[in-house]
Amino acid sequence: MTDNGTAHRTGIGTRHELAQVNIGRLAAPLHSEQLRAFAEGLDPVNAAADASDGFVWRLKGDTGDATDIRIFDDAWLLVNMSVWRDTNALTVFMYQGQHRELLARRREFFERLDEAVTALWWVPAGHRPTVEEAEERLVRLRTCGPTPYAFNLRTAFPAGDAEPEPEPEPELEPEPRFVSRSAS
Repeated sequence: MTDNGTAHRTGIGTRHELAQVNIGRLAAPLHSEQLRAFAEGLDPVNAAADASDGFVWRLKGDTGDATDIRIFDDAWLLVNMSVWRDTNALTVFMYQGQHRELLARRREFFERLDEAVTALWWVPAGHRPTVEEAEERLVRLRTCGPTPYAFNLRTAFPAGDAEPEPEPEPELEPEPRFVSRSAS
């Protein structure tokens, strides 16, 4: 990978792709008049994503999009999750066409949340992240800030080992050393 967030092959030949999750708490029911423009824009925006250079995969439920899938067991949170070739491909898609238009209107459709709602991480090519994995990455970003494990577009990290960061080993107290004293 280069410093601009592009995928690469590691020394052993594993190619990485960029997973992304973003969530939003609905400001009104999905099929309300307030969210009409958002709901009507889902199919065209998803079709544009599917046809975008660098697009790999997106989360779909029974409806053909992800509006029937929940995250953090919250009925008002929508989840969007996808995999891209690299951060450049994701950024180009995000800031053009109808996606850009809907993104500019997000405050009409979603409540403002104080915590991170978007997380990015590298996955081995072919891996399809789960909602549980996305929850874990969002929580880690919220608690630790951007790291290679979970980051954002402003603070991207190079592709590398896609395994979860190991938990730090607890520091152990040194065992007491007993010295036997012999009577002399």
